[in-house]
Amino acid sequence: MTTRFNLTEEEIRSAIDEDASYDQKIPILQRRAEAEGEDAPKDPICVIVVGMAGSGKTTLMAQLQKSLGLKGRGEGGDGGVEDASHPNNQKDAHDTPPIVQTDKTEPRAGYAINLDPAAKYIPFQSSIDIRDTVDYLEVMRQHKLGPNGAILTCLNLFATKFDQVMGILEKRAFGNEEERKDFNSVHDDESKSGVSKTTDAKIANPSLDYILVDTPGQIEAFTWSASGSIVTSALATTFPTILAFVVDTPRCAASVHTFMSNMLYACSMLYRAKLPMVVVLNKTDVVGCEFVKEWMEDYESFQEALDDASSSGDGYSDEVAGGSGFYSSLTRSLSLVLDEFYNHLHKVGVSAATGDGIDEFWDVVQTAAAEYEEGYLEDLRNRVEEQKAKERAKKRVGARKLVRDLEEDGKL
Repeated sequence: MTTRFNLTEEEIRSAIDEDASYDQKIPILQRRAEAEGEDAPKDPICVIVVGMAGSGKTTLMAQLQKSLGLKGRGEGGDGGVEDASHPNNQKDAHDTPPIVQTDKTEPRAGYAINLDPAAKYIPFQSSIDIRDTVDYLEVMRQHKLGPNGAILTCLNLFATKFDQVMGILEKRAFGNEEERKDFNSVHDDESKSGVSKTTDAKIANPSLDYILVDTPGQIEAFTWSASGSIVTSALATTFPTILAFVVDTPRCAASVHTFMSNMLYACSMLYRAKLPMVVVLNKTDVVGCEFVKEWMEDYESFQEALDDASSSGDGYSDEVAGGSGFYSSLTRSLSLVLDEFYNHLHKVGVSAATGDGIDEFWDVVQTAAAEYEEGYLEDLRNRVEEQKAKERAKKRVGARKLVRDLEEDGKL
């Protein structure tokens, strides 16, 4: 017996809308779908700065923001202007990292977010600051927590309101497009006529190029917590997002095992977030980064460095120094495993203190953002299609059960 279901046009349209709702739930896919056949909207690139404690993440954030402010887009809290209004940001002028003048003059605007609740002072202006929402010391006192537990709790509390943060970012990035067009049109007319009519008018914010996110020094509190995953996923599904993993180059020079530990952490973060990663070899004003790049590009070079560490000893036993024993064998095996992993990383040497290599960093960020389009975004589309297929399969199974039940009841 053949059973036919007559679907109305409204029911068919409703089923199509249900499929489309998956794309609407993911902002970046919705914008891409709406821009088909037209000029794609300009998306700001989100850079999440992560790294071990003491690697120089916050100082790098200050230098990155200053490099953007140097391009002429520092107004309205988006450039390199110091935030002296925040009580935790009072400091002496000599503490400010110097700005390095470059030949590049294209204007770029940045928006900074601070996610470190325990920072007493940050040397950059944060447009959104977790410290304005959650009191770290009060969390420690009320919940009787230690330093790391309080940081994790602060992040969890902030993550519950992160949808509001995303609303602010989307409005800043895309909400003023018409206002900017109107202002630019009027400004062009004034330039031609030589008469200014917008002296008292509110100048629209420039289009946003970058979103910079500073994370807590206790890296595990962000990378391995539920709140860290929520924040990362929210940013990655709204803007092209990359991870900037900051490495303390002088410490890697002092110990090959410190280098290996950093690379293992970078590997785990890459496969957890599935986002393009830029390895930022910081503090090149102290020690050059060429030896690290060589270790990552040449397996034999790293083996020679291990042999040198074994022969020198540096006060360690042979087993720890890298010559023999389980520890040495593990390090050599891991270096072989990670040899393929290094091919998927972008590397750049910078000095957060002097600003050297910052322009090269922005060039690498652009390359990594293109990789986001080809990798993460395509994977996101595939996951959405897979979810749609699962939902359709569930509906088919439900329909078959309904038909079988009706047949057993003699209603078909």
